[in-house]
Amino acid sequence: MSSTNRTSTAPRATAPQTGPWHLVPGGETLRRWWNHPLANYALLLSTTMLLLVLGIVMVFSASNVVTYAAGGDVGLTVTQKQLMFAGAGLTAMVLISRASVPAIRRSAPILLVLAFVGLLLVFVPGIGVSVFGQRNWISFGGPFQFQPSELAKLAVILWGADLLTRKRRMVHEWRHLLVPLVPVWGAIVVLIVLEGDLGTTIVMFPILASLLFVIGAPARVFAAAFGGLVALVALASVTVAYRMQRFRTWLDPASDPSGAGYQVIHGQYGLSTGGLFGTGLGASREKWGGLPEAHTDFIFAVIGEELGLIGTVSVLAMFAIIAIVAIRVARNTDDLFVKLATGGILAWIVGQALINIGAVLGLLPITGLPLPMVSYGGSSLLMCLCAIGVLLAFARAEPTAATALRSRRGDSRTRLLRRRGHH
Repeated sequence: MSSTNRTSTAPRATAPQTGPWHLVPGGETLRRWWNHPLANYALLLSTTMLLLVLGIVMVFSASNVVTYAAGGDVGLTVTQKQLMFAGAGLTAMVLISRASVPAIRRSAPILLVLAFVGLLLVFVPGIGVSVFGQRNWISFGGPFQFQPSELAKLAVILWGADLLTRKRRMVHEWRHLLVPLVPVWGAIVVLIVLEGDLGTTIVMFPILASLLFVIGAPARVFAAAFGGLVALVALASVTVAYRMQRFRTWLDPASDPSGAGYQVIHGQYGLSTGGLFGTGLGASREKWGGLPEAHTDFIFAVIGEELGLIGTVSVLAMFAIIAIVAIRVARNTDDLFVKLATGGILAWIVGQALINIGAVLGLLPITGLPLPMVSYGGSSLLMCLCAIGVLLAFARAEPTAATALRSRRGDSRTRLLRRRGHH
């Protein structure tokens, strides 16, 4: 046999596997799934649903102390209200996810006008409602209220993304980069500050920074924005006594253990006593009078106590997945509007989650911000699900995803025609 024949019949050498996939069992299957055209859509939808279910369960668990203290069904009412807003939010999320990108762009100025009107109505006697010294709710009668500042977050993101997309060829000039984006954003921030909502004010800064970052603003713009944030927080803190006390407590919670430092200390107690697996669902001790606002600002501490380190890490992992999917969606498109809006939503939801968790851990001052899609709060839940709907619409609009969906619809029609033909 010739050398040529020996070479042709010898088994081919297999190229060594590269990348991280071969390091885990079933890595090749995971790689194919990760690269599937609809992977971003499926990951985002499933992660959102997991967070939502966890949130409703934990709101029920953390609020049952209210039922016990009131001797009635108040705790169940808290959960019922959360369920109603979850239902409305899921309906809105599905509808928005089916919208086209141009339709979402056209809605941006309408949402901005609605946000401004809502923020102004807060100051109208009989319409605006004050809660814990913050006048930032609109009453719809009965127990239902809405917080216009939550709508303002999504409105600024979509309007700013549309504006910068239309001015893309001129943003190298300062006046086109910052005007009218910053003045409009600033007007909304001023209204939110006047309402006394420092937490939402802080979240508005990373939203603006993300829009400017994606469009390619120079570094000195971010330095100025950071300086403005520090100055605004300092001014808002020194002019209101309880905010200044919160700042002092953040530096040293033990300085006022029965006062301003009480919530921080007991939140950390809850996290530390949960251990690896937690005390069990519903078995938190801190929520029974030890931890104020257990079902709102400090629900992460209840998760840590009842579900342990595994529960808290799982929550962090789910927000990390949302961040990764958002980055993938932004990288997979050539549409600047999609890139800008995705970056803004990422900065809002993940940024707010980090601020909330940082406050519970004692790494940041308490701002009163809810944990997105987990804490009790109808306005926050509704608007977060609307933002997720926008991301889902963007994921469906990816070129490969759109092709896969058209192929699926074509296959469905073919199967339907075949069934009719058999009959």
